[in-house]
Amino acid sequence: MINLEKEYVLATYERLPFVLAKGEGSFLYDTEGNKYLDFGAGIAVNALGHCHPDVVNAITGQAHTLNHVCNLYHTAPHAQLARMLCDLSFADKVFFSNSGAEANEAAIKFARKHARVKYGEGKTKLIAFSNGFHGRTFGALSVTDREKYQAPFRPLVPDVRILPYNDVSAVEQAMDDTVCAVIVEVVQGEGGIYPAEKGFMRALRKACDQHHALLIIDEIQSGMGRTGKLWAHEHYDIEPDMMTLAKALGGGLPIGATLMTEQVAWSIGVGDHGSTFGGNPVVASAALAVLKKVHRPELLSHVKQMGAYLVDKLSEIKTDQIEEIRANGLMVGVSLAKEAKPYYRNAHQFGILILTAGEHVIRLLPPLTVTRQEIDLFIQSFEQLLQADIKENHGAQ
Repeated sequence: MINLEKEYVLATYERLPFVLAKGEGSFLYDTEGNKYLDFGAGIAVNALGHCHPDVVNAITGQAHTLNHVCNLYHTAPHAQLARMLCDLSFADKVFFSNSGAEANEAAIKFARKHARVKYGEGKTKLIAFSNGFHGRTFGALSVTDREKYQAPFRPLVPDVRILPYNDVSAVEQAMDDTVCAVIVEVVQGEGGIYPAEKGFMRALRKACDQHHALLIIDEIQSGMGRTGKLWAHEHYDIEPDMMTLAKALGGGLPIGATLMTEQVAWSIGVGDHGSTFGGNPVVASAALAVLKKVHRPELLSHVKQMGAYLVDKLSEIKTDQIEEIRANGLMVGVSLAKEAKPYYRNAHQFGILILTAGEHVIRLLPPLTVTRQEIDLFIQSFEQLLQADIKENHGAQ
């Protein structure tokens, strides 16, 4: 299978040397029968673990009745999902797409259209922040502060300014009436698990209000209960004008959602945007099953407890490799003294799967359903991994 993939699949990912065949709960199994404790959860996608029965039943039940129709026709699941998303958030309307990048692309388009309709020409500037990640389509890439991702594809979308993250004075100096929107992660995921400061987020909300700009909060990785609240921005006592979701929402199926207030929605008309598969009934049914689980207070409380427990156990590891632990719920970054990628490449040899976030950060995103016993098992293996003689350039012990 690996050779087949190398021959026919475009190599835009560096994949690990095994083929996964089955998932159940917090564990994955490869074609050779090896078992792995998954602390990446598909990059925060499998919030309920692998093959959760409620999600499987929702998918199979809907697949037996209606797989797909185009958006020229009404279907029930996406309308029900939109209502639930709005009931559980600040939003009045939802646009569905297929990924986080598409959700952010839609938010950028909607912000530009809203500014033009309400305020006229010239209000087109977008503000984003250092170390942020919002996707790899042209609009999303333009607000993603990554030189190595941007450089091969320039010129990108114009009128974008990148400011230092958590810098209130930089925001106050840069904001003016030409800004149509500010996009920000309340916890930077790909950037290394860096939470926004409360004063910074409140300053953003105030500056957007003063200059009639929209505040877009990207919760593609941090939303859906990952931080112990349904939406990560709830930690800051503010509300956005738009919020983007993906990853965990679909239960493993592709979905993006752009949530917005009525103020934004009124400026978007028929034909302004579209997505052939957006709101697909099978995907929407899966998302409903996930959302019904993750918004429950008992699960959110569990996330807080397990997040604190994981950080405590990480702090007990006796090693000079760990320099800092940053966390919000079950969104955890372990900053290392050495390069993180060799540990990521070798973790499967110790029966665990992990992620990286930047050059020196191990990123841990276990299922929200993870147990104390599974965390204990992970810590044992992770400590062995950190103590092993990992060769940085060879990816083997």
